[in-house]
This record gives sequence, C-alpha cells and structure tokens, in this order.
Amino acid sequence: MTMLQVPVHPGEILKHEFLEPLGISAGKLARHIHVPRTRIERLVSEETAMTIDTAKRLSKALGTSVEFWMTLQLHHDLLVSGPNDTDDILPLIAAE
Repeated sequence: MTMLQVPVHPGEILKHEFLEPLGISAGKLARHIHVPRTRIERLVSEETAMTIDTAKRLSKALGTSVEFWMTLQLHHDLLVSGPNDTDDILPLIAAE
C-alpha cells in the first residue's frame, strides 16, 4: 500500500517547532543570526526555500544540523515537484 505524503516546508517547522515555543518573532531571530528580517518572514510564510546559508545560521542558533534543514527542503521539493516526466529516458548503463 502506498502512503500519501504531505510536503512540509522547512519554514513551517521553523515557525511551529522553534519560533512559537521559544516565543520569539521572525525579526528577533533574523537579528540574532544576522540576516534581513524579510528572509525569515518569507521562509516562515513558505514563500522562499531554505538556503545553505540560512541553514548554517539556524543550525548554530537553534542547536540543529545543517542537514536537518536541507533535508526538510529537499523532501519538500521532491514531494511538490509532482510526477516525474522521464519515462522516455533509458539508463546509460544496463544493469547486469
């Protein structure tokens, strides 16, 4: 049985698992990690993707890993990209 997966944006995780429990605003976090306030605001409103730079800064400030944030972004991107239109592509190297 195939299980449906719901894409979760890293900004949603940032908002609900970090900002809200810590009681801090996007602006306060942005100041703390030395980025423009709009970067964090756009991230938590799911208008922009997680970047490596932001992931590095968040990992340091929040005690997570860079991989945590980037894996969330990758998983989100894979789920929202839709079906793969590669049926006409054959492997270059045949399996033995």
